[in-house]
Amino acid sequence: MATEPLSFRAFQRSCPAGYGYGGELRGLREREFPRLRGITYLDHAGSTLFPESLLKAFTDDLRNNVYGNPHSQNISSKLTYDTIEHVRFRILQHFHTTSEDYTVIFTSGCTAALKLVAETFPWVPGGTEQPSSRFCYLTDSHTSVVGMRGIAASMNVLSVPVKPKDKLLLEKDWLPAEEQNCTTPHLFSYPAQSNFSGTKYPLSWIQDIKSGKLCPIKIPGKWFVLLDAASYVSSSPLDLGVHQADFIPISFYKIFGFPTGLGALLVNNRIAPLLRKTYFGGGTAAAYLAGENFYFPKKSIAERFEDGTVSFLDIIALKHGFDVLEKLTGGMEKIKQHTFALAHYTYTVLSTLKYANGAPVVRIYSDTNFSNPDVQGPIINFNVLDENGEVIGFSQVEKMASLYNIHVRTGCFCNTGACQMHLGISDEDIQKNLQAGHVCGDDIDLIDGRPTGSIRISFGYMSSFEDAQTFLKFITTTRFSNTDTEILFQSSAAQLTTETVPDDHSNSTNNMSARTHITDREHRNNPSGTEKTVGWQPLESESESIRAAVSESAVPKCKRGGKPITVTNIYLYPIKSCSAFEVTEWPVGNQGLLYDRNWMIVNQNGVCITQKQEPKLCLIYPSIDLKQKIMVIQAEGMDSISVSLEENTGKEAVIFESKVCSHRVKTYDCGERTAGWFSAFLGHPCRLIRQSPDRKNDTQHKNTKGLTSATSISLSLVNEAQYLLINAASILQLKEHVAPRLKEPLEIEELIRRFRANIVISAPESFEEEEWAEISIGALRFQVMGPCTRCQVICIDQQSGERNKEFLQSLSAARGKKTNFGIYLMNQPLCSSFPDVLSVGSEVLPELKENTEIQRPTFREEKCSG
Repeated sequence: MATEPLSFRAFQRSCPAGYGYGGELRGLREREFPRLRGITYLDHAGSTLFPESLLKAFTDDLRNNVYGNPHSQNISSKLTYDTIEHVRFRILQHFHTTSEDYTVIFTSGCTAALKLVAETFPWVPGGTEQPSSRFCYLTDSHTSVVGMRGIAASMNVLSVPVKPKDKLLLEKDWLPAEEQNCTTPHLFSYPAQSNFSGTKYPLSWIQDIKSGKLCPIKIPGKWFVLLDAASYVSSSPLDLGVHQADFIPISFYKIFGFPTGLGALLVNNRIAPLLRKTYFGGGTAAAYLAGENFYFPKKSIAERFEDGTVSFLDIIALKHGFDVLEKLTGGMEKIKQHTFALAHYTYTVLSTLKYANGAPVVRIYSDTNFSNPDVQGPIINFNVLDENGEVIGFSQVEKMASLYNIHVRTGCFCNTGACQMHLGISDEDIQKNLQAGHVCGDDIDLIDGRPTGSIRISFGYMSSFEDAQTFLKFITTTRFSNTDTEILFQSSAAQLTTETVPDDHSNSTNNMSARTHITDREHRNNPSGTEKTVGWQPLESESESIRAAVSESAVPKCKRGGKPITVTNIYLYPIKSCSAFEVTEWPVGNQGLLYDRNWMIVNQNGVCITQKQEPKLCLIYPSIDLKQKIMVIQAEGMDSISVSLEENTGKEAVIFESKVCSHRVKTYDCGERTAGWFSAFLGHPCRLIRQSPDRKNDTQHKNTKGLTSATSISLSLVNEAQYLLINAASILQLKEHVAPRLKEPLEIEELIRRFRANIVISAPESFEEEEWAEISIGALRFQVMGPCTRCQVICIDQQSGERNKEFLQSLSAARGKKTNFGIYLMNQPLCSSFPDVLSVGSEVLPELKENTEIQRPTFREEKCSG
């Protein structure tokens, strides 16, 4: 009968007791880690994941209390100080010790704690009458431990690596009696658990070395022990009442997942008075003189070594981390049993997987057989092999795992010593690999057929049987044919499936915004005859008055003959980077078309979101209703929402400073209702903000003729100028170049909308607009500010949100490596009591540049027609 090694029944039969916290695991996962649905996270040795209740408890705490700087004496500061001291107590309690034996020094992480030890240890340098100190470390150590030798060397102290297979020496076997009283301090560092393989090294070494029973090397003196516990304490209990190392650096995010950037150094109080510190920062001094070399440290060991203000809010989060972890799991011993059960089972199945020819599927790098949680942690390190026993590169395996949404870690895991030992990489190999271009953290996984690293999976307290099962099925699915798999075993669980992720940018038709299809023929022969959405219509009497004013105005003449040039389309973009709102007539304000780019969408950090980051913005359709004084916003699948056009000038308006390209603008938030709407549509937190009416985006632009030498021009949330104009004839010529490269049909309307212009004109010649210095449209006069240099936004289909990178390349090829298309305009309003209006069908009268040769753009920055 075929075995079922991937079934839960087989898991229950083979795994040690202790899995699942008495049946509470499934509920724990559903309540605390809903974000893990569909994800198999197996990098807990890198960082475990925080539960939702931890964040809630922490944020509730911050909402309900006022925490001030602990270095002050006011009420809120006293609360902070007392809470920090309580957390110190809780940390010591977690490690089964008290403040009588240990002091907790908060650091920015485990690495900072190790660096602090190296800088303050009472080294005796070489070259003195007293025997010099030694720094010894196990080669199966994290980079941050090995890096301590740099500080030791700067103090003229020798560092000696010790290999795990080297036996520690018995002192009685070699130490002469006359040297047994030597007090030279030496430091030996080793990990409680290897972050590479999960091997747990004997905690008994601590007392044996400190007592002199064992010695790393033959040298007289007194040995102190640094126990690197960062990997170990993430899933195992550590009793410092029994195993009293002198220094224990830890990282809290490996235990709780949050907060990051916070660690601690637990220092044995018997060694603390011997530590030497040169720098003193804020909060460490009992007294000092600024003008004299006088400094007296604070009495408290912790305060003496915590330079500056500690990360007190993160420290407060630790209290909730301990509380929640205890509540969810029952403590570290249960976590140890749970995670080991998963590792034991996964190891057992992996180690028995064979190809049809009998060759192993994986090569596991371990010093144990995963039979005892006291000597093996929940880490499995391996490489995948082919049928011939050759290693398959870790990068290839990782990419395949990503397709199954399995998160693993690859490389050497900041532990070169263990990597060399297990993979058989020599010192010369490391140097040759560097010369071949391989560095730590890259994806060069094989050099001359030999691996440069491996694959690591690791389990955390919320890991489940399904995580192990999914991983094992991934290995079998990718390494065996269906026939082979059936021969090996039958699984009671469902086959691994790869789901198709819905495409947020799928092609869809949105009928909420009035659109008129424009054909090439219509643009050539009847540029003003198509019907458009009419967003604003002046009264008949006003229209007559405007026309009368226009006829009486002095309009500059075009310096060249030819067919009439007319306006064919007018677009405004009320919300920056969202869809266009097309009109036939529209009022002109002092910043351009009225309400053009008055609003923009920002992320939760207040940074403007454009189609460069979020193409879906083009599927949001804003329209302006001047009669009702509202902007209506629509999108497929969403109820429409409206925003008042009335500017919020009241005291309740919260003013922010935002940045659009290089311009700083004042804005205010449009409220929670609109923020919720945009967040729901885009799928992530964002807000709608509007330009503040009292602080405009004023930019100095030089004018070349007909005006004063410099004019202050008011801009909305545009990038460069008030208006962007494109020529339909230029569009048609570009289409002839682009269409063959794209190998797909292109409609003229699609091309027009890609370039996100305000004004589309129909001129007889393509690109003749680049020869203009000024233009007049009816009563309005505009100065040409220069060409528009295009960015990748034109690659986005404005009706579907789909990208096509070929479009920008085609434009560059068509224009001789330039990406200019369209011209920027600034408005020079006439002195008239009548409102300025821009209308479709109006004649365009250009005035040529004195030098009609087409100029290269004066704007060097890449612009986005947002």
